[in-house]
Amino acid sequence: MIIFPKAKINIGLRITKKRPDGFHDIETIFYPIDLSDALEFTDSFEEPQRDILTVSGIETGCMPDDNLVMMAVRKLRERFTFPFLKIHLHKAVPSGAGLGGGSSDAAFFLKSVDRHYNLQAGTGILNALALELGSDCPFFIEAVPAHATGRGEILNPVSPLLSGLYIVLLNPGIGINTGEAYRNCRPSEPEESLLLHYNRPVNEWKDLIFNDFEDYAFKKHPVIGEIKSRLYDCGALFSSMSGSGSSVFGIFIIKPTLPQELKDYVIFQGSL
Repeated sequence: MIIFPKAKINIGLRITKKRPDGFHDIETIFYPIDLSDALEFTDSFEEPQRDILTVSGIETGCMPDDNLVMMAVRKLRERFTFPFLKIHLHKAVPSGAGLGGGSSDAAFFLKSVDRHYNLQAGTGILNALALELGSDCPFFIEAVPAHATGRGEILNPVSPLLSGLYIVLLNPGIGINTGEAYRNCRPSEPEESLLLHYNRPVNEWKDLIFNDFEDYAFKKHPVIGEIKSRLYDCGALFSSMSGSGSSVFGIFIIKPTLPQELKDYVIFQGSL
């Protein structure tokens, strides 16, 4: 079976408080995009009987046994019985880029194995297993635009307001450690819900919707802030860093003409 785990962008990301469990509460809009990895699994008939993962494409920065997909296999096996698997993951979504690539791989794998082997786990169990793997993993179980609170696991679908617009996604090849990014941000409760701003025209978002990780990321890696600024120069309705970085996206009415120095960073572009 072959599946294509989608990436996501964050439209706004507010860090509202640090929790007693060491995690942080956030508020964000998760929005899926068509940049995707490719993930294939089949029954394994190799000896000894065990799950095997091979990886190609962009480097993940970890050994296959430490990949979130293998962690997802182990979580499923704690509750369900199904054949040992031979799995191949081809990475097209950069790691450490604020796009949720690893989380998406794990979540899409969970729901696909459940469906393929008729495990009948149900959405509740799949969401619980996904949350054990990562705070943004539950979003990818449904992978529809959603307003997220709590750690990112409290999800409420929102209107796909970007449908028909054009996205350009750029990555400067800088890896940002999420834990380090959180340690360098100061949580604060916003005065108004992000939803109020999300439902306004996209060309008004620039002065209303913010990513709390940007101050830290832009100071440490000025090129990220420069990319965002240049996208506005190219006519973006809205531009932002996604997640804790380092990817930056621009939303346009139509496909823009980009200068060569930005084209070098483009990893995806297309209609939303």
